[in-house]
Amino acid sequence: MLIKICGLTRQEDVDEAARLGADFCGFVFHSGSPRHIAPEQAARLKSGSMRRVGVFVEQEADEILRVMREARLDFAQLHGGQSVACARAVGAERVIRAIWPHRHPHRAQLHAELQRHADACACFLLDAGVAGGGSGRRLDWRKLGEFKAPAPWLLVGGLTADNVRQALSQCAPDGVDFNSGIEDAPGQKNACEMAAAVAAVAQAKAMGRQDER
Repeated sequence: MLIKICGLTRQEDVDEAARLGADFCGFVFHSGSPRHIAPEQAARLKSGSMRRVGVFVEQEADEILRVMREARLDFAQLHGGQSVACARAVGAERVIRAIWPHRHPHRAQLHAELQRHADACACFLLDAGVAGGGSGRRLDWRKLGEFKAPAPWLLVGGLTADNVRQALSQCAPDGVDFNSGIEDAPGQKNACEMAAAVAAVAQAKAMGRQDER
């Protein structure tokens, strides 16, 4: 189970994410976000072995590639409806594509949208609402119970230490993304909540293995 902690702005929070064994650390490069960080600030944040992800909303390929170089990013999370051509220009193997199931009331429409991007991303991220992110809103996890994607996918949207086990009992993502649900304020993570959230994921995984026996 992959774990991504997003909206990071402080070294102490990045250090804690690394200590807890998170796989990805995320930085938001959208000026309208309260978690916005400049590329040079992100570059100074040491992240150990975690893979570094930049969240892009308004930018297109040239600017995304520039920020990826400046901020030492491994992945670009396209969170603004950027085109397939943009994703391919960035490099499909480096793209995390945000998808909003609420935009697609019928499962066939959602699958069609996933297939449209399947060859231009490394994985998907399913978010709540119809645009943006970091709002704390949740998806209806039960509706994703039998969900199959053409690439690995991460679940995001209002996940906390208190609800992530329930989420993982109702659907089966390849990973989870924590952001607003483990904060004291936008961009300021709560170390205790981060630790509890990661522990809850481990517990959910252990229960899943027991259920398979």
